[in-house]
Amino acid sequence: MRNTILFFAFLFFVVCKAQQQNLGTKASERPPNIVLIFTDDQGYRDVGVFGAQDIATPNLDQMAADGIKLTSYYAAQAVCSASRAGILTGCYPNRIGIHSAMMPNSNKGIHPDETTLAEMLKQKGYRTGIFGKWHLGDHPDFLPTKNGFDEWIGIPYSNDMWPLHPQQGSVFDFDPLPLFKNEKVIDTLTNQTHLTTLITEHSVDFIDRNKAHPFFLYVPHPQPHVPLFVSDKFKGKSDRGRYGDVIMEIDWSVGEILNALRKNGLEENTIVIFTSDNGPWLAYGNHAGSALPFREGKGTAWEGGQREPFIMRYPGQLPEGTVIDVPVMAIDLLPTIAEIVDAELPQKIIDGKSVWSILKGQQRKSAQEAYFFYYRVNELFGVRYGKWKLYFPHTYRTMDGQAPGKDGIPGKYKMIDLSEIELYDVTIDPSETTNVAKEYPKIVAKIKTLADTMRSRLGDSLTGTEGSETRAPGIVAEK
Repeated sequence: MRNTILFFAFLFFVVCKAQQQNLGTKASERPPNIVLIFTDDQGYRDVGVFGAQDIATPNLDQMAADGIKLTSYYAAQAVCSASRAGILTGCYPNRIGIHSAMMPNSNKGIHPDETTLAEMLKQKGYRTGIFGKWHLGDHPDFLPTKNGFDEWIGIPYSNDMWPLHPQQGSVFDFDPLPLFKNEKVIDTLTNQTHLTTLITEHSVDFIDRNKAHPFFLYVPHPQPHVPLFVSDKFKGKSDRGRYGDVIMEIDWSVGEILNALRKNGLEENTIVIFTSDNGPWLAYGNHAGSALPFREGKGTAWEGGQREPFIMRYPGQLPEGTVIDVPVMAIDLLPTIAEIVDAELPQKIIDGKSVWSILKGQQRKSAQEAYFFYYRVNELFGVRYGKWKLYFPHTYRTMDGQAPGKDGIPGKYKMIDLSEIELYDVTIDPSETTNVAKEYPKIVAKIKTLADTMRSRLGDSLTGTEGSETRAPGIVAEK
């Protein structure tokens, strides 16, 4: 009897070991998992390896040591909804009719005919999940589960769009902030202290449940967008006040996701990307991040508005500890992933191009001749061309030094009219302090030609130009 028990115990051990080995073999043969961690309003200088000396970010710093960091990576636009549209579709946001930051109960959202990164990957057999902020339409027709995601837990728009907004009643009239699970509201948030932890726990659970399949995990954190909330485990831990505490908790979240990948034997076959949607919301003073040494922040086309930290880890495929200065934009992410996993690109025109050879260190020339910086509804503010950044006349906001923001209460902006074309060499003048347009008329002329070509495609409401390639967002009946 004892020998029989020992025999079956040994047989059980052998079978389990074989299953583990088989799972490991299959995992290595599968296309890589994709994890995209996307923060909200985080400044370029809010990560240790990007210059933060008063916020500890050991997990992100290690990610950069194990992979690559980009120092000239740009968000698709300097505001919430538009930026998310760009990174998920590979399009300039104005191409697909997504502008600004969508308000609650909007009748617009991402059009169902657009192909998102999640939809592209589902065609390759990926499981897809999003845990965090959506902000591409809160009507049921526009939710993540209608745009390629198998599951979602999170909020439909920015975390300040709730009755506790400091300007509620005087400027806004927000309803309670809903917490969704897929297409149903499961709670309304009156306190966001544990939201980062909640998002992290569900992200880890998603990895645990889908380890036998290729998966796409999208983690768009609502933080560090104001209002700032942090759990007790990180409260008071940083040298930059509550904002720094929030970043430290996000770094912890990154570490938990990396640990889950490691625990499940997926670390070697998973691409992990970390970046942010736009620069810091400077109106909030000590509750805002830092884009230094760059000029301005969120809501502008200056470097501080769209140049963001970007870290990517893919063991065995990307050179460890590499710094890449070649310009890249969020619109390039979808076609890059398509090349890596051998997926078909969307049938509709997109603007991004694969930068895989740049990320691998094989190519040091930009994949795009130029990048275009639109804002508001459809205004072409600027162009990045090689080392040059040109700005067309436009009106932009800057802080009124007489009324700074503090402790969650926003300060006041003042509007500045840029009256003439300005040109900067951002490789030697990253703070954009010295306008050299008059010294380089040929460069100005070249960029103006590129801009005119783009205006013919996507338009420009500053010049009254109608584009020939723009597409409309989804529109539904008013709620």
